[in-house]
Amino acid sequence: MPKKVLTIAGSDASGGAGQLADLKVFEEFGVYGLVALTCIVTMDPNNNFTPHISEIDTSLLEKQCATAFADEDLSAIKTGMLVSKEKINFISKLLTEKKQKNIVIDPVMVCKQGDGQFELAKEIKEKLLPLATITTPNLLEAEALANIKIQTLDDMKQAAKIIHKTGCKNVVIKGGHRLNINDDFAYDLFFDGNEFEILEKTKIKSNYNHGAGCSFAAAITSALALGYTPKEATILAKDFVHAAIKHGFKANKYTGHVLHGAYNNSTSRFVK
Repeated sequence: MPKKVLTIAGSDASGGAGQLADLKVFEEFGVYGLVALTCIVTMDPNNNFTPHISEIDTSLLEKQCATAFADEDLSAIKTGMLVSKEKINFISKLLTEKKQKNIVIDPVMVCKQGDGQFELAKEIKEKLLPLATITTPNLLEAEALANIKIQTLDDMKQAAKIIHKTGCKNVVIKGGHRLNINDDFAYDLFFDGNEFEILEKTKIKSNYNHGAGCSFAAAITSALALGYTPKEATILAKDFVHAAIKHGFKANKYTGHVLHGAYNNSTSRFVK
């Protein structure tokens, strides 16, 4: 029987990020994905693909989670875009009551083309991070959670220490292409409360990277469900997403997506 994994996140109508990315990643790892939607994100092709967030009513989110938790042996849970304080409070209470293990908090606070929701940082810090096995903020999200400016690897380390003090067991800060200290490499940082691990990969000069952050967190979630340690899961996720970005493709004239199946050579399957 496959391991079962739940994503509590938004749906990206373009297919590249959110729960759509999560489910694609889960499939690549051989785990079985369940979904509870918090919102639907659409992009307006008549306005430069500007995103619009349509929130799912919290009562409907509660019903979705009740359905998912009817299966009592969930191996891991990932959260993504949570939209509101009300939803954060509900999810915090739910995960506490269920005593869920392997919790990945991806503190999504911004759509790539749109405005942020950084006012949710306080609630995420207080209500969700203390429950997290691992959290996976990007640089902007880490700045909001740690309340410092991040421009160097030392800044990333300081932010990771601050975030870890919330009670989160492990912290991964995704520097990626934004941390421009060496134009040849992309850096992420793993911190377990004792030691730092700097993860570097050759920087891929491509704009076809929509969904990379969600896919990274989903890969960590999948690996945790399969029994990997947080550090092992993060290293594997880095390799998985590097391949996905390397093989990214043009989705439309506005954006390009990572190819979630690149690590497992999915394009060679079922070719006639």
